Amino acid sequence: MNEAIKSISHIHHVHIFASEISRSIAFYENNFDGKVILDADFAGVRNVFMKIGNGRIHFYDQAPKHMVRGNIHHFGIQTDNIEEVIERLKTNGVDLRKDLTDLGFWKYIMVPAPDEVLIELFEVDKKQIPSQYLDYFE
Repeated sequence: MNEAIKSISHIHHVHIFASEISRSIAFYENNFDGKVILDADFAGVRNVFMKIGNGRIHFYDQAPKHMVRGNIHHFGIQTDNIEEVIERLKTNGVDLRKDLTDLGFWKYIMVPAPDEVLIELFEVDKKQIPSQYLDYFE
């Protein structure tokens, strides 16, 4: 790391256009225990920040301009009990198109969310992580 750089940066939030903001909020509340931490007008439009674990999603109350993911393929939500979250998703009517992929130390499933957003839901067994992946899953 460059020693001259003193500031620390981190990803604060993912910003998502929401065609039906209430539907998006409910999806993340019901499936990932999201908590609304800010609901305000910015530039004349409703903006909602939701906290999921240590991360945040920022919903912008406006339909996506292009109904594709563009340059973002997906974002990841890590859990410590993937089977429980998958059952919650199924109970809530989420159509999971593929089964859970289990790589031993890393299990994941791709989850479709409102407005063509794709989520990688994953769980990591830190006792089994190969050494070359330790920094990635910190």
